[in-house]
Amino acid sequence: MGLKQIDHGSAEYQQMVKLREEVLRKPLGLSFDTEELEKEKNEILIAAFDEEDIIGCCILSDIGMQKIRLRQMAVHDSVQGKGIGASIMSFAENIAKDKGYKYMVMHARDTAIGFYEKFGYKVNSDEFEEVGLSHHIMEKELFS
Repeated sequence: MGLKQIDHGSAEYQQMVKLREEVLRKPLGLSFDTEELEKEKNEILIAAFDEEDIIGCCILSDIGMQKIRLRQMAVHDSVQGKGIGASIMSFAENIAKDKGYKYMVMHARDTAIGFYEKFGYKVNSDEFEEVGLSHHIMEKELFS
């Protein structure tokens, strides 16, 4: 498995969009629109590959005040539970630290809270609904 930043609009990015649709959107009856994807041009796009095939991804978005938001974390169903998500988390945190961010935050689906807690993230909000599912804001201070 290899991890790397990818470019918006590239063939790798198209794979990323497809993976996110399969794992995160289709089960909820949702899809992406062009405008939504266009906003990702200036974000940090991270992908995990097995040979040429994408198996996991996430996006990092600057939200100001030395905070970066992890979003759209997805791992292909066929490799869940094999450490891919953990590798993506570590890679994303290292990129964020290298760019000078002090905190990483996310809107975590309630079903994923336990996963993020393993990496030191703490629930930092009351429950709220997003894309029809219960979420909580989670946050972690990134140490250099």
